[in-house]
Amino acid sequence: MMETISWDDFAKVELRIGRIVEARVFAEARKPAYVLQIDFGEEIGIRKSSAQITKLYSPAALIGKLVVAVVNFPRKQIGPVMSECLVTGFHDVNGDVLLCVPDKPVPLGAKLG
Repeated sequence: MMETISWDDFAKVELRIGRIVEARVFAEARKPAYVLQIDFGEEIGIRKSSAQITKLYSPAALIGKLVVAVVNFPRKQIGPVMSECLVTGFHDVNGDVLLCVPDKPVPLGAKLG
């Protein structure tokens, strides 16, 4: 059963649009992953994230892609990488992660509304 939350709880989550500006293989990760540099615009700047999305995306294909990410979680140490945001996605029928992306252009840093 799903746990219910209040609107106030949901409103605390900062889901923002960012553009991936750099993607590289996270060689030290236990599970295949990339280290992403994501630009959230002038207000937030560039944040780093680790993402286990290697089955469906190549680093080159990620450059320039708009993504939805949580930007107000505490930073998290993942091996030698300090993750500064959480990129969102959905598992497909094979368990691989598909990124949550807007279907039209959105300004960097735009908040989910």
